[in-house]
Amino acid sequence: MWDRFFDLDNVVWRTIDKIGKIFLLNLLWLICSLPVFTIGASTTALIYTSMKLSDNEGYWHQNFFSSFKENFKQATALFFIYLAAGAFLAGDFLLGGRAGNSFGQLMQGVAAILFVPYFLSLLYVFGVQAKFVNPVKATIRYSFFVAMRNMKTTIQLAILMILFVWVNTTTLLANFLTLIYGIGLMGYFFGMYYKHTFAKYIEAAEEDSADEEQER
Repeated sequence: MWDRFFDLDNVVWRTIDKIGKIFLLNLLWLICSLPVFTIGASTTALIYTSMKLSDNEGYWHQNFFSSFKENFKQATALFFIYLAAGAFLAGDFLLGGRAGNSFGQLMQGVAAILFVPYFLSLLYVFGVQAKFVNPVKATIRYSFFVAMRNMKTTIQLAILMILFVWVNTTTLLANFLTLIYGIGLMGYFFGMYYKHTFAKYIEAAEEDSADEEQER
C-alpha cells in the first residue's frame, strides 16, 4: 500500500505535480506580462504550454519560453489589434450612451453587434496563434471560423470567461486568488478545450496531405 502511495507515477502525485506546474505557469505569465505589451505573447505561451502539460509533453518552462520567443512578434501585434478594437467599441458604446438621443442609441446598437464577432474571435485567437502558423489576418479569420463552427465549445468558453471577469470585478478575494493561481488555471482549462477542438482540424489536414501524397 505504502509503495503505491509513494510511487511518483500514481494519480495523487501526478495531480499534485500538475497543480504545482499550473501555479508556476501562473507566476511566469504574471512576470512575463509586466511590461503589458507582452501580454499577448505571454498568453499564447501559457496556452501552448497548457496544451502540452495536459499530455505531459516536454518541460513546462522550456515549452513556455520557446512559444513566447517564437510567437512574440505576431502575438504582440494581435494583442494591440484586439486592444484597439475593444477600446474603440467600448468608447463608441459609452459615447452613444452620453448622447442620449436616437443617434446615440444607433451607435450603441452598432457597437453591441460588432462586439459579438469581436468577443467570439478573442476567445480563440491566442489559442490559434499558439497551435498554428498563419499570418495575422488569417489567424483572426480562423479564430472566428473556429468559434462559429464549434458553438457548443464556444458557449462554454464564453460562460467561463464571463464568470471569471464577473467574479474578479465583484469580489476582492477573487482578485488575490486570480493573481496567485487563477490565470494559470484558466489557461489550463482553455488549453484542454483548444486541444480537443483543434484535433479534428489537424487530423483533417493530415488526411488531406496523405491523399495528396497518394495522388502523386
